[in-house]
Amino acid sequence: MAKRMRLPNGFGQISEIKNKKLRKPFRAMVTVGKNEKGRPICKLLKPEAYFKTYNEAYMALMEYNKSPYDFSNDITLEELYERWFAVHSKKVKTTKSIVLAWKYCKPLYKYNVRDIKAKHLRELLDTASIVSEVNGTVHYITPTLKQNVKMILNLMYDYAVEYEIVEKNIARNISAGSVVTRQELAPKRHHKPFTYYEMVTLWQNQGNIIVDMLLIDCYSGWRPMELCNLTVNDIDLIEGTMKGGMKTEAGRNRVVPIHSAIKPLILDYYNLAKKTGSEYIFTSNGRPFTYSMYYKAVVRTVEQLSLDPEHKTHDCRKHFITACKKSNVDEYAIKYLVGHTIKDLTERVYTERSVDWLKTEIEKIKSECRNGV
Repeated sequence: MAKRMRLPNGFGQISEIKNKKLRKPFRAMVTVGKNEKGRPICKLLKPEAYFKTYNEAYMALMEYNKSPYDFSNDITLEELYERWFAVHSKKVKTTKSIVLAWKYCKPLYKYNVRDIKAKHLRELLDTASIVSEVNGTVHYITPTLKQNVKMILNLMYDYAVEYEIVEKNIARNISAGSVVTRQELAPKRHHKPFTYYEMVTLWQNQGNIIVDMLLIDCYSGWRPMELCNLTVNDIDLIEGTMKGGMKTEAGRNRVVPIHSAIKPLILDYYNLAKKTGSEYIFTSNGRPFTYSMYYKAVVRTVEQLSLDPEHKTHDCRKHFITACKKSNVDEYAIKYLVGHTIKDLTERVYTERSVDWLKTEIEKIKSECRNGV
């Protein structure tokens, strides 16, 4: 064999591991610096360092050298976030909640990642706050935001471990609930269905996208984000069904028949999405709703229509389940429709339920006050 050309200085190293039966014997390493004697310090190429052929290893080093990333352990939490976010943001539909949660991490932005201890992260989760850029109001971290902050810290430290910036993920060893806040101590608000007169009001104000989403949800029982995430491909107008769901195995990819009361609304938004080229059925200024956007819009709409101010986004799901029970919808049909786990082995495993059966059951719900009377 012809001798391979020497690789350029600083380009990296490719070694063939011999005397072992390896499926990928060629190891790629990158130069990350020099030691006190001036000799190169090399580390395994990430995320893949072993290859079947020399050429594959060479091409991987070529890609790395086009945009080399720093293997140094001496980086701040802010720098770690920027590297992690550049990768993670390509995998998610929206990054708004991530960006907001990251603002609460400001006290640790300039800390060296290797110098941050578990106690620092605990203190952050317990006391973090941000100052509004509009009026200077201080917003203290809420239980929900705690969970989001904990989530991004978990993922950031997973990334740091993968790239050998730290040896272990200290974020996963702490709890987001280490301090009980006044909000957490407050009695939990129970969801409440809409009254007959509130439903009349909603039907009288249809044509507003938030009102229409509330009405659709009252006859289908989606969780708020399940409703917001419905796409054109999830709507089957021929079969008369919607498909979606999240959170639990029983809830994912479930089929919900389109109740006759909301069929005109579904058709209108389906046609609008097709006309505008939108992937999502419900959008705001061309963008799909995030939970925060939808929640705030529902609160505003409830206030504008003078409905019970306690109503929140999940109340439509409660309304649907309540309506099902009042209309004597089959117990298992309700569980199938809302994505609750069915514990009965015979029903879950050995009983086949058709879409036609679900349609029959859901139509037991009377479309009272459809016309506001």
